[in-house]
Amino acid sequence: MRVPIQWLEDYVNIDHIDQKELIEKLVLTGSNNEGTEKVCEDISNVVVGKIEKITSHPNADKLCICSVNVGDETIQIVTGATNISEGDCIPVAKHGAIIADGVKIRKGKLRGEPSNGMLCSLEELGYDKANIPKEFDDGILILNGDYELGMSIQEALRLNETIIDFEITPNRPDCLSMIGMARETAATYNLDLNYPSLELKNETGHIEGMAKVVIEAPDLCKRYVARVVKDIKIESSPMWMQLRLMHAGMRPINNIVDITNYVMLEYGQPIHAYDLDSVSDQTIIVKRAEEGEVAVTLDDKERKLSSETLVIADSKRTIGIAGIMGGGNTEISNETQNILIEVATFDKSNIRKSSKELGHRTEASSRFEKGVSAELPPIVVDRVCNLIETLKAGTVVSGMIDVYPTHQEEVKIPYRVSRICDVIGSDISEEEVIALLERLEIKTTREDNQLIATIPHFRLDLEKEIDLVEEVARLYGYDKIKMTLPQFNSWGARTNAQNIEEKTKFELLASGVDEILSYSFVSPRDLDKIQCPEDSYLRNQVRLINPLGEEYSVMRTSLIPNVLEVLARNSNRKCPGARIFEIGNIFLPRENELPIEKKVLTIGCYGDHEDFFTLKGIAENVFAGLGISGVRYEKEKQHPTYHPGRCANVVWNDHILGTIGEIHPNVCENFEMDSRMYVADLDFNILLQIARQDQKFTPIPKFPAIERDIAVLVKDEITSHEIEQVVKKHGGGLLESVKMFDLYKGKQIPEGYKSVAYELIFRAEDRTLVDDEVNTIFDKVLKELETELEAQLR
Repeated sequence: MRVPIQWLEDYVNIDHIDQKELIEKLVLTGSNNEGTEKVCEDISNVVVGKIEKITSHPNADKLCICSVNVGDETIQIVTGATNISEGDCIPVAKHGAIIADGVKIRKGKLRGEPSNGMLCSLEELGYDKANIPKEFDDGILILNGDYELGMSIQEALRLNETIIDFEITPNRPDCLSMIGMARETAATYNLDLNYPSLELKNETGHIEGMAKVVIEAPDLCKRYVARVVKDIKIESSPMWMQLRLMHAGMRPINNIVDITNYVMLEYGQPIHAYDLDSVSDQTIIVKRAEEGEVAVTLDDKERKLSSETLVIADSKRTIGIAGIMGGGNTEISNETQNILIEVATFDKSNIRKSSKELGHRTEASSRFEKGVSAELPPIVVDRVCNLIETLKAGTVVSGMIDVYPTHQEEVKIPYRVSRICDVIGSDISEEEVIALLERLEIKTTREDNQLIATIPHFRLDLEKEIDLVEEVARLYGYDKIKMTLPQFNSWGARTNAQNIEEKTKFELLASGVDEILSYSFVSPRDLDKIQCPEDSYLRNQVRLINPLGEEYSVMRTSLIPNVLEVLARNSNRKCPGARIFEIGNIFLPRENELPIEKKVLTIGCYGDHEDFFTLKGIAENVFAGLGISGVRYEKEKQHPTYHPGRCANVVWNDHILGTIGEIHPNVCENFEMDSRMYVADLDFNILLQIARQDQKFTPIPKFPAIERDIAVLVKDEITSHEIEQVVKKHGGGLLESVKMFDLYKGKQIPEGYKSVAYELIFRAEDRTLVDDEVNTIFDKVLKELETELEAQLR
């Protein structure tokens, strides 16, 4: 919500308040600031001038020469503008002036004729082209009104204005208005609030018989108020109104449309004006549209409607989509003589749904879908008529049509001062609480020895006692609340699953792996990049109904693309290496049910010092930390995402925990990655089930160990796991551990064979072993290796 300070000053006296302090104070009371800007802040030496004479340029058909009075002198300016006339007041950038984007103006010659400055458009004064009135789109700004020649354009038009951009939360639709923000300002500083004048002095006739309103869908239209204005005179709005609209981010159109937009910004209540003579039988009907009906809106687009879309119709046709946009068939034009002003309240859920179905969101719909008070329409319609009368844009007809089938009930909330103090954590007296609430126009009465707060109609967000606690707290001042520890009878604790997850993260961080968090919404093309087969179950993804775009249109079924994307991004940023992990959900769809959310741990790395065994070591650290033993690795050659010769399944008992290995070169290329990448993709749900939190530690052995090294020659297809299983099987109770420490293939080794060396450690718990005992076991192990695996001692 863009709030020009000068406009805010119409309703609350803040002249004595520093603007920086004002912003900080409003932020502390709940109005978050998204930024500020100064209108025409960088403009200098641009003054008000008056064109006294226009002559043709002797050497150019599309240029003319203007004699411009700038107060202390008359200067000659050559221009190509076509919308100027003698006697016009215009902004003039003199020699040495600076205009928008820091452009400096210097005198010179144009086609041989001296030009000592430039006539300025609104865009050259720094205004957004989207907000500039159509009449000044490609032309010079013509100033309507009396101005002192030579005075600064900032001073003449009050352009040295600060605009505050507030972030309005969805529960505070009342703040989507200048008066709403003025209320917040007045409450924050305990100042008086000045509401706009609704006085009408020159009403004529009576509305009876001139128009009729029928509500056929009272469940969707809570209230419809209408007034008639005749003898309309369509022209440009005064400059002050145009500037305020532009500063608030809206484009001026003409006086009638500008007034409706102005009052909408003022009160937060959307308004629409119809050409009354174009309304058949001067009858307004609020009803549901016919299924498949097509309506042409003010933007000249055909929009197909559903039977749940609320429309405004006359006796023959649809003339507008309620709460979203009016129809082109009753649009205000230069020939309009009589208008009907509509101020209504529509069901917010219906407007939100209709706006979404039509794919069309407007200033009106954005307000209606958050909620608008049904008590506002009579006030707002009178304010519109007041401005029409003030600007002499028409004659207001006496009386109004007010159809109010669903009255907005007055909200009353019982509250306790003691409860407010307990939640806030500060002692606030009853008198102070009542006074703070009254600053927000919340009146307090006492009924049966209980305090009752009567909520003003515009505060649709206040429903319970806790809502009043928040109101008191923010006005009392969060900065005044003392820091105290919360009082609890019991303390919460992590679940077993949460403890295991924390332990997993600890082990990963201790291994130098950084945690990442990526989006659950992904692109279906991500699976193509990891070479996922077309018939893979991973292709069965949950599609979003209303995605932000194709790249976020489905729910992920694998974390591997997310991890590879982050690794590739780090590499592209010249990071020499990275280790990352994510513990997150993947989503597997079920028919007519919510998808299955399966938790996955994916670890990835790349860099000069990273390889398969680095990643395997990281994974083993995790298993050790979780008390998981007996994990083995089996070759996997069919996984399309991984290098076929450098990939393994991680197996525990009969369960496949996941896959670990080097990423396929084609996949690396898909992610524009030059370095090798390594990824472990593990089923975290299984890890949660097999993790042991009750790990037992054995004391340091009292007796020494005997170590034996063994190097055997085996066929390439024999795995280290198979060798270790044979050793453990026949090593007996004295074999404490077996670890591979060398793998060799070279000229001394026959083709198809490899040399594998192991360290065997023997120890007894009750005595010191002697060589004969160990030698017997060692010989038996060697014999069984020869028998079962055809191993040869080197």
